[in-house]
Amino acid sequence: MAPNNMHSSLDDLVQYTQLFKPLATIFQGTILPFLIIYPLIFYCWIFVYGFEDNFEAGFVTVSVVAVIHIFICLCCYWSVHIQCFLSYTPVKNPLQAEIVKVVPTSNNGFSEIVKLHHAKSTKSEDATPDVWFIFQKSKYVYDWDKKTFHTVEFPANKTYEEYTESKGYIDDESIATAEKEFGKNEMIMVVPEFMELFKERATAPFFVFQVFCVALWCLDKYWYYSIFTLVMLVMFECTLVQQQLRNMAEIRKMGNKPYNINVYRNRRWRQIISDQLVPGDIVSLTRSLSDNIVPCDIVLLRGSCIVDESMLTGESVPQMKEPLENEKDLKRNLDVEGDGKLHMLFGGTKIVQHSSPSKNVSSGLKAPDNGCIGYVIRNGFNTSQGKLLRTILFGVKRVTANNLETFGFILFLLIFAIAAAAYVWIKGCEDPERNRYKLFLECTLILTSVVPPELPIELSLAVNTSLLSLSKLAVFCTEPFRIPFAGKVEICCFDKTGTLTSDNLVVEGVAGIGENTDATVIPLSEAPMETIQVLATCHSLVQLDDGVVGDPLEKATLKAAEWNLTKGDAVVPKKGKSPGLKIVHRNHFASALKRMSVVAGYQINERGFIETHYISSVKGAPETVKTMLKEVPSHYDHVHLTLSRRGARVLALGYRNLGKLTSQEIRDLSREDIESDLTFVGFVIISCPLKNDSKKAIAEIVHASHSVVMITGDNPLTACHVAKELKFTQKSEVLILTESNDSWNWKSIDETVELPVQPFKTSKELTKKYDLCITGEGLTFLNKCYTKFFLEIISHIKVFARFAPKQKEFVIVTLKSLGYVTLMCGDGTNDVGALKHADVGVAILANAPERIREKREERPSPIEPDLPRRLPASRDARAEARAEAAARLRRAMKKLEEEDQPQLVRLGDASVAAPFTSRLSSILCICHIIKQGRCTLVTTLQMFKILALNALILAYSQSVLYLDGIKFSDVQATLQSLLLASCFLFISRSKPLKQLSKQRPLPNIFNAYTVMTVLAQFAVHFLCLVYLVREATLRSPDRDTKPKLDMDLSEDEERVFTPDLVNSTVYIISMALQISTFAINYRGEPFMEGLRDNKPLLYSILISGGVVFALATGVLPDLSNLFEIVYFPPDYRVILVQVLIADMVFAYLVDRICLWLFGDARVSTVT
Repeated sequence: MAPNNMHSSLDDLVQYTQLFKPLATIFQGTILPFLIIYPLIFYCWIFVYGFEDNFEAGFVTVSVVAVIHIFICLCCYWSVHIQCFLSYTPVKNPLQAEIVKVVPTSNNGFSEIVKLHHAKSTKSEDATPDVWFIFQKSKYVYDWDKKTFHTVEFPANKTYEEYTESKGYIDDESIATAEKEFGKNEMIMVVPEFMELFKERATAPFFVFQVFCVALWCLDKYWYYSIFTLVMLVMFECTLVQQQLRNMAEIRKMGNKPYNINVYRNRRWRQIISDQLVPGDIVSLTRSLSDNIVPCDIVLLRGSCIVDESMLTGESVPQMKEPLENEKDLKRNLDVEGDGKLHMLFGGTKIVQHSSPSKNVSSGLKAPDNGCIGYVIRNGFNTSQGKLLRTILFGVKRVTANNLETFGFILFLLIFAIAAAAYVWIKGCEDPERNRYKLFLECTLILTSVVPPELPIELSLAVNTSLLSLSKLAVFCTEPFRIPFAGKVEICCFDKTGTLTSDNLVVEGVAGIGENTDATVIPLSEAPMETIQVLATCHSLVQLDDGVVGDPLEKATLKAAEWNLTKGDAVVPKKGKSPGLKIVHRNHFASALKRMSVVAGYQINERGFIETHYISSVKGAPETVKTMLKEVPSHYDHVHLTLSRRGARVLALGYRNLGKLTSQEIRDLSREDIESDLTFVGFVIISCPLKNDSKKAIAEIVHASHSVVMITGDNPLTACHVAKELKFTQKSEVLILTESNDSWNWKSIDETVELPVQPFKTSKELTKKYDLCITGEGLTFLNKCYTKFFLEIISHIKVFARFAPKQKEFVIVTLKSLGYVTLMCGDGTNDVGALKHADVGVAILANAPERIREKREERPSPIEPDLPRRLPASRDARAEARAEAAARLRRAMKKLEEEDQPQLVRLGDASVAAPFTSRLSSILCICHIIKQGRCTLVTTLQMFKILALNALILAYSQSVLYLDGIKFSDVQATLQSLLLASCFLFISRSKPLKQLSKQRPLPNIFNAYTVMTVLAQFAVHFLCLVYLVREATLRSPDRDTKPKLDMDLSEDEERVFTPDLVNSTVYIISMALQISTFAINYRGEPFMEGLRDNKPLLYSILISGGVVFALATGVLPDLSNLFEIVYFPPDYRVILVQVLIADMVFAYLVDRICLWLFGDARVSTVT
């Protein structure tokens, strides 16, 4: 059946669905073929070849088939597609189907098999039953006319009139129907059981492979070692499961806690629990007390609210919400994402203040608690908050250590293992007496021993060390295996507001008025009265019990104008002659309109009568306000463009005297009336200072060969200015893709350069000469009309301005698809998508616990004792003040630990979605993450090199040497593995250097240098090993030429270990080879501390080297007895020591030659 191509109306979540019904158990692909194969094998084994005569061959055949059977069953578990193919049959009719295979679009989680539900239709006149399934908490219903599934349609785009005239549900039957259709308002996130998660990890391909290896070792009597390895593996997986459960519990706290709410049902008000709400309910909302938040998405019908939406948007600005009853045109349809936002209360937000509906409207409902009246339009996981939670729960695939690279590495080693196993099989078969089963077992063991059992433990050791170091630097990580990705990062993307720049705005003054026709900024104290009145009235600020709340920009202007706001929406000057003004009507700021306007009144005494005069004040983007002015000053454009280029935020101010009006006339004023015939009263100039650490951090990141990019929602000119200050852009000209008169061109900031969209033959010429900046609209245009060109230049664009959250995500996904490893750093929920999709997403907590200055002074002492070296030596000499600041911060941190622990991760913080979260609001954390990432990456690559060399030597010793009867005693094997483990442990503990190096590490294992050095070093070790074995054999004339191997022993025969010259020689050289492998392949600089600084590793190598040297020279007879080493003749001892030294020297030389030839600095850079 061709997949039913379908797109979800929600968020293009599902690519296609396919209907299936299960096959009878006996006919399933995992059962039927084997019901035939097993009896056939047993029949042949018992009746054709004879059970006793061919016992081993039969046993091996059955084992192989059983392993294949288990593997096929696991494949069904790993892949939904294989499971559907083997266990289900496709059907076309949804009534026959029992399950659905749902394949999501890319970057939206995994394919799933979900149950298909059938129920009697909720619409009484409909004969066909309802067919639906739930995928990622979204309900999809089958449409019998269109023959596809679609998401449930919520009442989210009716006309304003339909909402205002609704009287809620009139009877219980309609409520029950709505509950069936939409579900309840529940956001239940089931945290899985420990065993469920453990089972998921224990069936991962890599884990299964290792358990298989352990089982094979058990067959060869390596009991201790096998069980120890298995216990280690299980314990490690358990710790990861614990961590996953902790993260899930954290996310679960973000669901809404149900509380009592007033609802209008069955023609009367009643209280119900908020999780029982369904779309279509009429509810009453009051100021959120005791952390009660808006329970679902609601459109406001009567009464206005001020809402804190920081949980969803990351913006700290409380939003004013207006009811639908104030709208003039009730025939319009609600557009939740567009201008309807002004009437929407989103689930998960907090009502800071509410104004009860006006009493004089008789038709409207009045709630018993005097709350605002709203109409529920979406509930459960379909609300804005629910969507965010779904992004977090089902977003991108988690990164684990078992990636393709590891498998490629194993395949590379397998080539040698197969050669060794083939050698054992061919040689072994030359002796007709030999037991074929045991020979087969031996060959299988060689194949599996190539995969070092400690591989996953070593990989996670390095990662866990970095985790600990980062947590000391106040950076927390929820997906540890992303740390090595930070070492491969090529492009670092930053959000601007709140990440690079601080939230403290500075009002510099006003420009463009009076005599000042150039861009001179005059302080507010010298500004004319009209200008001050516009600044004092044109805002959405509100005075609450705990101070003024609202947009930080507006707060800053009101403060700078030196006016106060009272509770009744009146503003009064702190000093001066101006009368107080009362705001009577607001047209709120809408990003689409780029302006806001206000009608305010002031009272004056005219011939003994108090008269009220009204003014309209408007502020907005200069290009928008320009069209509303009575006359535009000649210097208008010159002034605002000059100031924008300096990076300041420029808002134009307009003023008009409306004279005397009645309250009815004010109500009748349309927005167009208020915003016309204005007198220009200047531009207000607001600058947004950079955070203290931004310059230093960006300089370090750029110096370390990374490309830096800014993705922001702010205006392009401001963004380009910040980019220039922080040296994101370093070329002489920055071109912005601008639209004028329906055509798109590249224009420089001062508009002296203008180029067509594709000015040169190749995109390289453009990117070489200029730095580029595009806006969200420009992105849409390029992606539609110049796709190829866009993909060529996207990695060279330095500034993405006016970008919506989905577009931020698009940039990250596109860069990743072009093969770049990306890092994204942001602070708000508007960055969640981008943070989730980036290889390394770093969230900076928007409401960091302390001011940055104090943090920076304190951070060196508790976290990293040697950090002060990097800071300028004691900026101020007053040590007492510093000690005081440090103590204060310690107290604050302690308090923070106690109080804020659970609530640190709030829904508004981007931290819930990002793999990394910094508790400090400085971007220095990016440098720490990259340092740790590089350190972990280099450590991992070195481990791979060392493990590869050890595995190759092991393959040789287990094949050729094994057949010569050379084997180690249990004591020897245990001591050798101890040495190995301690060296690995100390390698994984290495720390990064203080400064990021210009050179970037190699991003993966497969490169000329790594492969060549491994092979060349192996060749050196191999020659030394062969030479010494030959010398030792020549000196042991009475040695058995056909030794009795382990596999030749009968069941009850004990294995006897007798040390001899050859055994001892091989043991000493294999120890020496391992030590030289560690010493030669550990390279610290320029990414982490060198061997001299990594004291534990240095000492363990020196001590082990000393032990080997003592064994070879025989200076400590007691030590030789402990290791079961025989006495060496003096002439042989000299040869042995010489060969050991030669091996070390030549291995070192070939490694350095490979490094010089193939170099490890050949890393692609984004220029």
